[in-house]
Amino acid sequence: MKSFLFCVLLFGSALSLPAQFSEWTVNATNINAKNYFGVTVANGMIGLVSSPEPMKVKDVVLNGVYDYYQRGRVSNILKTFNHVNMNLDVNGRRVGPTTIVNYRQSLDMKRAILNTQFEVGEDVSVSHSLMALRHLPYTALTIVQIKALKDVTITPMSVIEAPNHLTDVRNLFSEIDRPHVTIPLLTSVGKSPSGKHTVAVSNSFIFSEPHGEEPQLIHEDWDYNMHLTKFYKQLKAGDTYTFSIVSSATSTADFQDPMNEAERLTVFAKLEGTQRLLQRHEAEWEKLWRSDIVVEGDEQVQKDIRFALYHLYSFAREGTSNSLSPMGLSGLGYNGHVFWDTELWMYPPLLALQPEIAKSLLEYRFQRLEVAKKNAFSHGYKGAMFPWESSSEGTEDTPVWALTGPFQHHITGCVGWAFWKYYQVTKDRVWLRERGYPMLKEVADFWASRVERKALGKYEINNVIGANEWQENIDNNAFTNAMAITVLRYATQAAKELGLSPNPDWEHVAQNIPILKFPDGTTRENSTYEGEIIKQADVNLLAFPLDIISDKLQIEKDLKYYEPRYAPDGPAMGFCVVATLYTKLNQPEKALDIFVKSYEPNKVPPFGVLSETAGGTNPYFATGAGGMLQTIIFGFGGLQITDAGIQHTKSVLPKKWKSMQLKGVGVTKTTYSIK
Repeated sequence: MKSFLFCVLLFGSALSLPAQFSEWTVNATNINAKNYFGVTVANGMIGLVSSPEPMKVKDVVLNGVYDYYQRGRVSNILKTFNHVNMNLDVNGRRVGPTTIVNYRQSLDMKRAILNTQFEVGEDVSVSHSLMALRHLPYTALTIVQIKALKDVTITPMSVIEAPNHLTDVRNLFSEIDRPHVTIPLLTSVGKSPSGKHTVAVSNSFIFSEPHGEEPQLIHEDWDYNMHLTKFYKQLKAGDTYTFSIVSSATSTADFQDPMNEAERLTVFAKLEGTQRLLQRHEAEWEKLWRSDIVVEGDEQVQKDIRFALYHLYSFAREGTSNSLSPMGLSGLGYNGHVFWDTELWMYPPLLALQPEIAKSLLEYRFQRLEVAKKNAFSHGYKGAMFPWESSSEGTEDTPVWALTGPFQHHITGCVGWAFWKYYQVTKDRVWLRERGYPMLKEVADFWASRVERKALGKYEINNVIGANEWQENIDNNAFTNAMAITVLRYATQAAKELGLSPNPDWEHVAQNIPILKFPDGTTRENSTYEGEIIKQADVNLLAFPLDIISDKLQIEKDLKYYEPRYAPDGPAMGFCVVATLYTKLNQPEKALDIFVKSYEPNKVPPFGVLSETAGGTNPYFATGAGGMLQTIIFGFGGLQITDAGIQHTKSVLPKKWKSMQLKGVGVTKTTYSIK
């Protein structure tokens, strides 16, 4: 009885937070299945996307697993088994959207737990908590609490479903029987569409009853794509019954034998038990939240900032070589590919608050350096040329019809820029020698070979697509040229830092790459630009984050020209650049207005997750979250990443904000207080 009561109490704590933690809770409002965009619980390896259907998830995303299927004839992130879905019968009747009332969902950001509650008529009330365990990267935990409102028979079911594109699917059920425990294992294994990967999942119930008194499980194999285990339980009115399910997902991207490994991980989690799993999960999230942003005086902005941090923390993890796609682990958007979004938008806030996670993103690029060198060779250049869209192999995965692949070369500069920024923050000379400088050298060699040397002062970079993707195959794009200049100098600096002799051509080339101007001194986006509407920030990136333009009059002139030319339906991060620059011009009220407008129209129901654009339908847009956080950290917060590390400069808050704290910054975990 003690264990049963403890489990009930434990689960109850997982579902409800004290009032003082309300700032950590995101509630779904007006849940409508026809207009529903789920929220994600993730641990950097597994993403579980919520559903409007009770006890279901929409998608399971397994990081780093790609295959050639679906659109574009390119590698796509693999939609794998859904191994965390549940069914529930009450008195023999299936629970579904039409049989429930008072359906509520909320995300506990502090502990990364999705809580769902509903009632089935006047029969039972149900609480369902779902989490991707932070300390176990391939395992999820579901805790279910069912309270009988009258005498009922309940039939909970743990379900594994296979998407149609998986082949050679095998469904298995087994039990490990020991004197002290019985471990049921519901397992599925299959092949990706091309046969490149084997994927496997396994789950198991955790019951509160003593061994030998647990419910008897029944296995049902419904069809090729679905099987389940279930049990019957009779409850008296007023009884509360609690159980858990642990679920693991693996693939040959990480394991030689994914089926056995999925089962081993599930066995491990089951024998850890719900209490230990929950405690260790919460402890890991507590560590992450030691790096936090606290705004006093604006509750909505505070929650919005936390929501953005929560997603970046959820989508990545330290100790891996996985990167971030624009949609993180929230679904299959952009095929799960890695773009410049990682290095220029999502990486900087992680570098400031979670340097070890940022290091994982760099490791992804470093492990694909040799492939990038082959890409440069095939295009007639030296050094390394990174693909615009990258997946597991590091080859170009942009569909052929999209010209961004062969021509959006600034991505190579963004990669080099990110590598030097890591050294500036950490001063890790061993890493610089083994990772940082080898990368920067190849990036610099690429740009030295990429320029067209027409005359001194005219080392042009022609036929590119810049940050403003609406102008294709243009010459001397401001952002591309500025990024090339920046990383050529970073490579020179890195060599000197290690006592090496830099290639003198790097600085020579940097000095001769032009930044074009209009006759009135406004920075010109490219050689043929005449004031057209732009997709997103390009010229303004030269002031932030590149700092190539630092004169405030020039910053203001460029802002005045380009801000009205931003497309209203452009991606969120462009407006974040504008907001950040207004903080540097000491205009915090205008900065706040633009900051809120950069993401507020992008929220979609019922949780307010961010789409890429206002009115968009492809959440969660982690790139936009990265832009938001940069405005907070490097704009209102006044932090700068310099050769001397992270430094705090003068910053001014909006009048509405009483104060702001940037907690746990950098490797020293420094707290900066701004009033």
